[in-house]
Amino acid sequence: MLDKVLIANRGEIALRILRACKELGIKTVAVHSKIDRDLLHVRLADESICIGPNPSAQSYLNVPAIISAAELTDSSAIHPGYGFLAENADFAEQVENSGFAFIGPKAETIRLMGDKVSAIEAMRDAGVPTVPGSNGPVPENADECMRIAKEIGYPIIVKAAAGGGGRGMRVVHNEASLLKSISVTQSEAGSYFGDSTVYMEKFLTNPRHVEVQVLADGQGNAVHLYDRDCSLQRRHQKVLEEAPAPHLDEASRQACLQACVDACIKIGYRGAGTFEFLYEDGRFYFIEMNTRVQVEHPVTEMVTGVDIVKEQLRIASGLTLSIKQEDVVIKGHAVEARINAEDPKTFMPSPGKVNYFHSPGGMGVRVDSHLYSGYSVPPTYDSMIGKIICHAEDRTVALKRLSVALDETFIDGIKTNIDLQKELATDPNFIAGGVNIHYLEKKLGL
Repeated sequence: MLDKVLIANRGEIALRILRACKELGIKTVAVHSKIDRDLLHVRLADESICIGPNPSAQSYLNVPAIISAAELTDSSAIHPGYGFLAENADFAEQVENSGFAFIGPKAETIRLMGDKVSAIEAMRDAGVPTVPGSNGPVPENADECMRIAKEIGYPIIVKAAAGGGGRGMRVVHNEASLLKSISVTQSEAGSYFGDSTVYMEKFLTNPRHVEVQVLADGQGNAVHLYDRDCSLQRRHQKVLEEAPAPHLDEASRQACLQACVDACIKIGYRGAGTFEFLYEDGRFYFIEMNTRVQVEHPVTEMVTGVDIVKEQLRIASGLTLSIKQEDVVIKGHAVEARINAEDPKTFMPSPGKVNYFHSPGGMGVRVDSHLYSGYSVPPTYDSMIGKIICHAEDRTVALKRLSVALDETFIDGIKTNIDLQKELATDPNFIAGGVNIHYLEKKLGL
């Protein structure tokens, strides 16, 4: 087992990693920016070290500072969490070249899956269902672009190969606007991501966002931990998630789950990962793979009993998976509400001092949060301050339990989205199950 892990992140995920390390007897090092010196995991870690000023570029994205901190503390591995450098192949490569274990996939795997075009090609080769599309970058020839788009069938969506976060994509409804849309998206992709490569896909009009959690040890063993539904989104950002995904076609579900496991073995995947799909009319369509632990991983942990972060640590230690596929059994249902420090109407961030924080409790209630009374939420980083996860014997009870937990949650001093989450937990259409990815934005009038 690893001896000492440096946690290259902040907030709730840093605390989540620290807890897993402590349970396994692994020493921990917390790195932090100047403004983050009072974070809960910084206080609880065996060692802590400041790696720079408040801006992310000078701290949590500062690769030399993070690797120097690992050297100074004699760490054996670095866990990147999610966000920041978690899917940065160059960072993973530098970590391992410096003699530390990177708790995640190999750099070449991150590169493969980080480029949407190469990821889709790899998944198609591995038998994972994909969206009909250009099967690679759009050609330079205008007539060929027109031909491919017509073959796919309008509407189509033009996407940046290196895109993410809802940027670098444009829906095209007819031939007249195709070439201009390609040109604008290429320009946007070059500006945002430093790579102007774009590709085309069929635009699905009524899809759900369903994803498959996998674990693989890079030694020929892989398992799936079933699926999640993350369709409640605002501007491509997930708001509320659940596991397992309700109302799926069972035959296509089982085929998709197995295809994801087979793909992990074929590409030599190592660590935790998530295959993201659009699901429409009983069919799955691969869109991307996240090569890290996800924000919503707790709902999967609650229904399977598998500690995903502990498995990451075991795999990074060179051990094989501790579970086989037949060990993974779904028990009940789980839902997760992301709690953000933001204005519930404008969605603008609401940093400031938390005068009082009361966490909910009771059977089946889990709270992943770094919040405490007296803590000041900085204006510098993402506005998410915690997650409330509720597990029960079925979906109906899990949603009722979430509603009760939200009612019990008190955060004084800053604005939060708790009222919105209360509304979603009791929304009749969501309770019925299977709303699409456009549902929340239409509900909010966006």
